[in-house]
Amino acid sequence: MAVGGRWQACAASGRRSLRALIHVKAWLSGLRSNRRFSLGNCTMFRISQYMQELTAPRQPGPRQNPPAPVVIWNLIRRCNLTCKHCYSISADKDFPGELSTDEIFAVMDDLKRFRVPVLILSGGEPLLRADIFDIARRAKAMRFYVGLSSNGTLIDASNIDRIADCDFDYVGVSLDGMGATHDKFRRMQGAFDASLKGIRLCRDLGLKIGVRFTMTQDNAHDLPRLLELVEDEGIDRFYFSHLNYAGRGNKNRKDDAQHKLTRWAMDLLFDTCWDYQQRGLHKEFTTGNNDADGVYFLHWVEQKFPDRAANIRARLAQWGGNSSGVNVANIDNLGNVHPDTMWWHYDLGNVRQRPFSEIWRDLSDPLMAGLKQFPRRVSGRCGDCQHFDICNGNTRVRAQQLTGDAWAEDPGCYLDDQEIGVAPGGERLTVSPYIRLRRAS
Repeated sequence: MAVGGRWQACAASGRRSLRALIHVKAWLSGLRSNRRFSLGNCTMFRISQYMQELTAPRQPGPRQNPPAPVVIWNLIRRCNLTCKHCYSISADKDFPGELSTDEIFAVMDDLKRFRVPVLILSGGEPLLRADIFDIARRAKAMRFYVGLSSNGTLIDASNIDRIADCDFDYVGVSLDGMGATHDKFRRMQGAFDASLKGIRLCRDLGLKIGVRFTMTQDNAHDLPRLLELVEDEGIDRFYFSHLNYAGRGNKNRKDDAQHKLTRWAMDLLFDTCWDYQQRGLHKEFTTGNNDADGVYFLHWVEQKFPDRAANIRARLAQWGGNSSGVNVANIDNLGNVHPDTMWWHYDLGNVRQRPFSEIWRDLSDPLMAGLKQFPRRVSGRCGDCQHFDICNGNTRVRAQQLTGDAWAEDPGCYLDDQEIGVAPGGERLTVSPYIRLRRAS
């Protein structure tokens, strides 16, 4: 009777249940077919991967880049939120000159020929584009790994079936704290509840769902509860982003987490991920926008698993740290190409004038030439760091925004002099509040 009851319930909701089954299988298949992306040295520091290697070590090999970069594509700048850290300074209004559907399709053809493996469809809020589902379906048909990057507030009963039908490989939703903290960060009352409802809808249809969290002084206190939420809600992935100095994030850089607070957050993430590993629970933990995380993890391993440290260090060097301008790229809503999403203030070219594949290979641009150089030539304590081969000089945006020099040391490095093997007591680049310079009349 119990089996029959379950069958009747499944039959009564057959369309949705079948779709859930299809998506779970598609996700598992996608992980296998995109293993180079899912485990490669692309855009993030993958904590879970290295935690697994503490119990099942893998031998290090040569550093290998994918054939072409992961492309994060801001299809639209309009957004129903005005978040404090938004790199694109999006707002709830139309922005003229955005790429048309036909132009996007033409660029996709070039990306496929160039062997781009992954498209992350972003905004603004990508669900505000009327053709978002046409774009996503075509990308899937072309066999890209396709992610949807959303604030989650517009995922509801009216569009969840269409989202599911697109068969996204991954849906990422931002939660920058619990309840009122998130609402204040995102500048909309009720945003947290709406985003959580969207997350649950995706989860219940079997879509791989993840939460993104950008930490500042204003929301760090909610990190423990947010990690509990990820477990309680059955969310597949947690992405911790350090604040980077782009757009509103640069204007609000005075709110960036202090180094001591960042170290606390990393300890919490590492301990939480290891606890999951010990309990046999599979969740992905990743970080981004601060490649010093890899070096800090090495020191965590040295303290807790000294016999594994040498192998982990070799594997971290194989990862190689920051890959802006190499393994990750950005196309904005107007077709401008950037080294990554944090470089909107620096254009490499426009896909309306030149194919992406040509722009990306052009080393006549000094920034791209410097980013693609390996190892990069970085000054200050970053250049003297014993672990430069792990972090690759970290993100270059913070240095450029503070000093005008993209190759200065990164003030976001939260490691002390002893931890990176430099002489103690040297002067460090510190973060100063953003000041808008007035143009001469």
